Amino acid sequence: MQEYDHYAYDYPCETCDEVFHTDDDAEAHMYEYGHWGPTVPCETCERTFYSSQAANQHMDALQHWAPRFECETCNARFHTQGAANQHMAAKAHFKNYCSTCKIRFENENNLRMHLNSKKHRGRNVLCPFCKDAYTTASGLAHHLETGSCARAPHLNRESIHKIVRRLDTQGTITNKLLEWHDSDSGEYLASSNAYNGSAWECYICHKPFSNVSSLNQHLNSPTHKQRIYHCPNVRKCKKQFPILAALFNHLESESCSYMRFEKVQKHAQDLFTGRKLMGF
Repeated sequence: MQEYDHYAYDYPCETCDEVFHTDDDAEAHMYEYGHWGPTVPCETCERTFYSSQAANQHMDALQHWAPRFECETCNARFHTQGAANQHMAAKAHFKNYCSTCKIRFENENNLRMHLNSKKHRGRNVLCPFCKDAYTTASGLAHHLETGSCARAPHLNRESIHKIVRRLDTQGTITNKLLEWHDSDSGEYLASSNAYNGSAWECYICHKPFSNVSSLNQHLNSPTHKQRIYHCPNVRKCKKQFPILAALFNHLESESCSYMRFEKVQKHAQDLFTGRKLMGF
């Protein structure tokens, strides 16, 4: 085959009809004569061009640009964001979208919070003592832990914690404390020594306040209380909480994917009516 040159010619020029034995020979030919083929495709039709500029001119002239704006849910694409938004609004295809209120949200968590709000949930969580209605278990827990229930004035953060600890024999949500600080159950009142000349200052975290009542409110808030509860999802979540309302709020957010919002409400009702501890 060498004597008669019978090897196949497998490497064509991209422009003319010549073919070559090797890829190197074909490339050398195309370099010498400028015979490289067009490589820049139109985004819509089958035409190709020698430069991006030429392809862009073609697509501008014939409106051949591919649609760039995607639907957030399906595979549809559109030439303008306005057209994409119109499609998503009509089909309720926005990724984080409340179709009832026709409101978009920045992320899934914000949408979930909206859907679990009073507007969508109403007030279905009843205080077992005064029958006040709340949207969430955390709202009811806050009502009781702050001693705000007129029908159960004996209930507060400390007394509720004692009840929960008695029911929670396995330490599922309560921390096994080596000691209970009695000071946690008292009321703090700042003295004149807390004024540093320009503001009322918390002696623990040194946060300044404009008046003594704001400082007292801070001192008696859960901010510096013992963390006496923990998330039951101990394998994946290490969060601890000073009040039951904060634990419920954490579970309601579904941030650690341990329990659905609806189950938190049911188990909280069982706990506050004394039927059983939350079913973890």
